[in-house]
Amino acid sequence: MMNTKTRWTEYIVPGIIISAVLVFLAFFLVLPLAVIFAEAFSFNAWLEGESTLAEGWHAYWESFDDKYALPAIKLTLIAAAIAVPANAVFGIAAAWCIAKFNFWGKNVLITLIDLPLAISPVIAGLIFVLAFGQRSALGGWLIDHNIKIIFAVPGIVLATIFVTFPFVARELIPLMQEQGTLEEEAAVSLGASGWQTFWRITLPNIKWGLLYGLILCNARAMGEFGAVSVVSGHIRGETNTLPLYIETLYASYATVQSFTMATLLAMLGIITLIAKAAVEWKVKRERMK
Repeated sequence: MMNTKTRWTEYIVPGIIISAVLVFLAFFLVLPLAVIFAEAFSFNAWLEGESTLAEGWHAYWESFDDKYALPAIKLTLIAAAIAVPANAVFGIAAAWCIAKFNFWGKNVLITLIDLPLAISPVIAGLIFVLAFGQRSALGGWLIDHNIKIIFAVPGIVLATIFVTFPFVARELIPLMQEQGTLEEEAAVSLGASGWQTFWRITLPNIKWGLLYGLILCNARAMGEFGAVSVVSGHIRGETNTLPLYIETLYASYATVQSFTMATLLAMLGIITLIAKAAVEWKVKRERMK
């Protein structure tokens, strides 16, 4: 009786749980990715004999010849290239303040960092419209000085920064709190300046957490849709990022082209997962030394 119960708890129950997890991943992760690539390369048409594999490849690469495709990709890269470094600076500074110092309003700052995770990205976009739109308090001044934020690249960059700034800070805060302040205090007692302490003590200790946060931040920045959709105006060739361009193509029944563009974001997600796993493996290996 005891052997049967032990076998059930050690083998059958874990097997059921693992099988359920694998089915869930296959249905919600692997299957959608497979559909994206199948539609992009017209595999269904090839299996039904309506086209050849060569024609599917040709249709895939031909999708990038659209005059609006490259501007959308370029704008997505620009927004990410600005948002990620900005969030790196903010995340390090916020984590440094919260983990290393005690000050009035510390809990308020932590709450504000989590704000983009608590509200809808669409609401975040509306906030920027209300703050910088034509009917806002700053609207008249911006128009008089020929400064365009909403329905322009600056608005897209601001919205991207807003929705992504918790990622770096949230990775670094618990890491810095766990490390404490002993090493920094020892460096200062030996005569090191603030910058020397940061570059030689703090930064090397948080490098893997920082890289992990930057990977997640970049993935979210390049895939952001809601907030960017509100502030962009959907101007083809000017304010359409890659996710917005995909939505426009799909709504226009350009199925192959929309799935072709979607493969870029899908590959970004796969690369992000690989990079995330590599960082986690590296951190685990260093802790074992």
